[in-house]
Amino acid sequence: MNTYPFTAVVGMDDLKLALILNAVSPRVGGVLVRGEKGTAKSTIVRALAALLPAVHVVRGCRFSCDPAAPDPGCPDGPHETAADSGQMRPAALVELPVGASEDRLAGSLDLERALTEGVKAFEPGLLAAAHRGVLYVDEVNLLHDHLVDLLLDAAALGTCYVEREGVSVRHAARFLLVGTMNPEEGELRPQLLDRFGLTVEVRAPRDPEPRAEVVRRRLAFDADPETFVARWQDAEHDLAARIADARARVAGVALPDNALRQIAAVCAGFEVDGLRADLVTANAAIAHAAWRGGETVTAEDVRQAARLALPHRRRRNPFDAPGLDESLLDDLLDQTTGEDPDDEPPAGPGGDGGPDGGGTPPGQGPGPEQAPEDATPQDTVPPKPPRQPPADTQESRKPEGSAPGESIAAAAEPYRVRPLRVPGIGEGAEGRRSRARTGKGRITASRPPQGRLQSPHLLATLRAAAPHQHERGRTGTGLIVEPGDLREAVREGMESNLVLFVVDASGSMAARKRMTEVKGAVLSLLLDAYQRRDKVGLITFRGTTATLALPPTSSVEAGAARLRELPTGGRTPLAAALLKAADVLRIERMRDPSRRPLLIVVTDGRTTSGTVHDVHRAAAHLTGTPAVVVDCETGPIRLGLATALATHLHAESIPLAGLAAGGLAGMVRDRRRAA
Repeated sequence: MNTYPFTAVVGMDDLKLALILNAVSPRVGGVLVRGEKGTAKSTIVRALAALLPAVHVVRGCRFSCDPAAPDPGCPDGPHETAADSGQMRPAALVELPVGASEDRLAGSLDLERALTEGVKAFEPGLLAAAHRGVLYVDEVNLLHDHLVDLLLDAAALGTCYVEREGVSVRHAARFLLVGTMNPEEGELRPQLLDRFGLTVEVRAPRDPEPRAEVVRRRLAFDADPETFVARWQDAEHDLAARIADARARVAGVALPDNALRQIAAVCAGFEVDGLRADLVTANAAIAHAAWRGGETVTAEDVRQAARLALPHRRRRNPFDAPGLDESLLDDLLDQTTGEDPDDEPPAGPGGDGGPDGGGTPPGQGPGPEQAPEDATPQDTVPPKPPRQPPADTQESRKPEGSAPGESIAAAAEPYRVRPLRVPGIGEGAEGRRSRARTGKGRITASRPPQGRLQSPHLLATLRAAAPHQHERGRTGTGLIVEPGDLREAVREGMESNLVLFVVDASGSMAARKRMTEVKGAVLSLLLDAYQRRDKVGLITFRGTTATLALPPTSSVEAGAARLRELPTGGRTPLAAALLKAADVLRIERMRDPSRRPLLIVVTDGRTTSGTVHDVHRAAAHLTGTPAVVVDCETGPIRLGLATALATHLHAESIPLAGLAAGGLAGMVRDRRRAA
């Protein structure tokens, strides 16, 4: 099967450079590729694997041990060190599917055989298959957190440990880790982001010429893959040779004290937490120096490394997108060196050879706005990120093209909210909101295994086997355990939920700057959902209709962005909003039946589009759905309409002022004192 050539990928210089630096030095720690769908993220990762040098492995070893230095702890060992005991094979490219289990990733012990036969049988997982190759994780942000933790621990240690009920197996697992994600589907936790060495943001080109070139090359590849690959074969060979040469020289690159001070100054200047950023930047700078053919790290090496190592580590609000102010980076380097780092153009072998190591074949020329294919990564100046819009002020503003009476209110600062739970015990994805039966957590009971034994309950197994020892002919001190005695643990942990917000944006919410407080409250609830790993959705209603402003997604940041731009004004179609919520929840139950919903209605309860009877009939469609009504009614005269809505929804009613953690308790204490 022909793989699309790495050197034929149009543009994406930062991504090419990040992948090459990791190919040169595994110490860099992997690459996280963030970008919109359809930007060739998977294509370029698969193309990189074809460029890596072949590896020498022990013949028959499932863990790809090197015959020259076999792993002494290899489960398939011990191995002979004779040169003729090995064979050459291409570097592996292993893809981790989103739905993979922990056993599939790390390997599994056959616990049934271990308990009943005393045999320690280990089946290697994907980490073993990726050893000395590339492990590619598409949509890494959709993996369960414990799988991402396990994956990154193995990548950092170079070793995979599998420990189950006192049985332990370890094997080497050194690989180039590449993860891709679409930020619209949700973010990784900051602790997990920090574990990736480099990060790159990729976008499709907006200029027509590069876009046309992408399509032209792809159509040519699909029409005749062999001819297309042959046209790029020389460039591929040159790039592979240059990577191999950089690998050989990376151990001899010197990191002088002045470069180390630059790295420390840059990391401190961007206020990154911890020292991992310093280590990654140093390793990436050394790899960059080896890649350009230098023997010493320069300021330009530090700059290129920092551009890739720091954007996802800078201290930021969870709703901010990763990014790096390159003008600040240049200032920090200038302050440390006393000279302009741009005056130090590093010269490497191959001079005009870029990350593809070769030129562009005839008829495949880049567009006028595209960097030439023969530009080296250090010669190509990446575009500076767009300026972020100014933070919201506390004043309302008029949206462009808005109707009379409409405005966009600023959001108040978010705060810590009181915990909102879904009652009962679910079986959804692991999270931090509601009680659930999960693979992690405290043991609450035992049961016969449902399929393959995953989490044995030893005490329950022994209790099940004990009454049958006489009839089984037990003679010694050992206990005879048969497969029918096996019991697995039932664990209780926490799950994530679907939190669907229904927000009133009608004209009545604009009174007394109420919408500013409401937006601050919903932002606070969104932040809480982010921390609890929930999916979120947003329905807004005003005028005559209700709108699904944000379909259910794991991207809490997208919800915050939609909320900030939410205009206020018009009538109050409360019944339409409840019907829209019922429809959204119905569809989500079919898509993800194990994820339980939590409906949060933020309103003052007034309805000026339709009747109260319409609202009550619409509420009946949500019977059985756990719900909370946040009562936004203020002022000396209150109608209690939001409380009445909560009654019809069988929901808890919380005043807006009582949403903050401790706020409701303070209100209760005040009422008791007044009584």
